[in-house]
Amino acid sequence: MLSRRLTVTFDAHDAARLARFWAGVLGREVVDDADGALVPGDDTQLGLRFVPSRAEKVGLNRMHLHLTSASPADQQHTVAKALGLGANHLDVGQRPEEGHVVLADPEGNEFCVIEAGNGFLAGCGFLGELACDGTREVGLFWSEALGWPLVWDQDQETAVQSPHGGTKVAWGGPPVAPKQGRNRQRFDLVPAGGDQQAEVDRLISLGATRLEVGADGTVVLADPDGNEFCVRRS
Repeated sequence: MLSRRLTVTFDAHDAARLARFWAGVLGREVVDDADGALVPGDDTQLGLRFVPSRAEKVGLNRMHLHLTSASPADQQHTVAKALGLGANHLDVGQRPEEGHVVLADPEGNEFCVIEAGNGFLAGCGFLGELACDGTREVGLFWSEALGWPLVWDQDQETAVQSPHGGTKVAWGGPPVAPKQGRNRQRFDLVPAGGDQQAEVDRLISLGATRLEVGADGTVVLADPDGNEFCVRRS
C-alpha cells in the first residue's frame, strides 16, 4: 500500500498569525495556501495547515502536538522561544513532578514540550508526536487509512508512524471525552494515486462515514470515533 502524507488542519481566527507562530516554533516557512496558510511537512514530519474560521474553542482539543528536546537546556530554549512568539503556560492538571511543559499557542491550542530522554519519541524528530484522544479502533483505522504501520498497541493505546519514520500519531484509548461539536483540528489527506473518488470509497470500506462535499470538491468524512477529516482533490 502506498504511504500517504498527512497534514493537520487547524481552524483559526487569524490563520496567517497562527501559521507564523508555528513556523517560528518549528523553524519552517509559511506557504500561501488556497484555503489559508500552510507550514509544510515532509515524509517524516507532519505538515500544518491553518484556515480561517469563526468557530470558538470549547474545552480541550481532541489532538495536540508534542515537541521533543535533546537536553534540559534545549527544552527550556524551546519553551522560551514559544513564549516569545506568543504562547502561554497552561494548567491542564499536570503534576509538578512531570517533566513536560504544557503550553497553549496564541489561539489556545494545547501543546507540550517533552522532556529530554523520552524513549517513546526517540528518533521522531522535533515534531515528535500528534497525541490524540481516541479509541483503539480509530488507531487501527488510521493505520490502514494511511498505510502506516502500527508501532504501539498496548492497553487500548495505539500509535502509527510513517514507514519513513518521524512524527508518531498516537491515541490514548478510553475513556474518550464526549465530542463537542465540530473539531477545530482535523486530518487532511491527498490521494496517493490522485483518484479522489477511489480514495473516498476505500476509506468508507475501512469504516469512515461520508459527511459532506465542500464547494471546492473536498470530501469531508468522519473516522470511527466521529472525527471529521478531509480528502482533497490534490
